[in-house]
Amino acid sequence: MFRWGVIFLIVALVAAALGFGGLAGTAAYAAKIVFVVGLILFVLSLFSRRG
Repeated sequence: MFRWGVIFLIVALVAAALGFGGLAGTAAYAAKIVFVVGLILFVLSLFSRRG
């Protein structure tokens, strides 16, 4: 999951550098969502192994 978040972040940075504002915003938003979902799944997996 974190790999996809980093990939979307890199796409957003490249798109912003090239002047594609809409694409950069969309990729940054997708990176943020993927990162949060990955973080939530990581925390859930930590708690499920302790029980």
